[in-house]
Amino acid sequence: MNRIAFEIAKRRGDEARLSQLGLPEPDLLSRLAGRHVALVGNARSLTDKAQGTEIDAAEIVIRLNTAPMPSPVSHGRRTDWLAMSIAVPAPVISALAPELLLWMTPKRKRLPWRVACIPGFALLPAAHAAILHHNLGARPTTGMLAIDLLTRSDLASARLYGFDFFASKSLSGGRAATDVPHDFAAEHDRVAGLMATDPRFSLT
Repeated sequence: MNRIAFEIAKRRGDEARLSQLGLPEPDLLSRLAGRHVALVGNARSLTDKAQGTEIDAAEIVIRLNTAPMPSPVSHGRRTDWLAMSIAVPAPVISALAPELLLWMTPKRKRLPWRVACIPGFALLPAAHAAILHHNLGARPTTGMLAIDLLTRSDLASARLYGFDFFASKSLSGGRAATDVPHDFAAEHDRVAGLMATDPRFSLT
């Protein structure tokens, strides 16, 4: 797909056409099979911990949006996959140098061509976000969308870092919970239920 076709598909909301972009979801899930994953959220509370070495020891390190990393001691250094729901600036993507860029949100109009045309791009099906939105009663966060993706895979383990469901707010901005369209209590309960039923998942 060239840029003109891409922009037309975005404008028309042509999900069938846009779904042809990048790595198909089955191929994405196959890359997770049997792997040990670190999913790193952006909670400010992670800065108080010394989990960077543990994060970098994972086989796949996934970070979110602009992936702020105040210190390698707390956050590690590697970014293998970057899960995004915003148009992350090109210099940030270049500095992180992820192997894969995952567009998580169903908001296709936010997706820039410079991201969609990068080798290693993957567009997550909008249907998954719609189901999650229905189950939560609110728009899912990028982190929740990433967790949902991991549950659909045959990964060996997934350890979640920097997820406190906005108790300490986010390193990526100064907004309060009332300023964002998410239900953090519902996401907390969903993750708690996941931990209770799927031994592959753990939360630091």
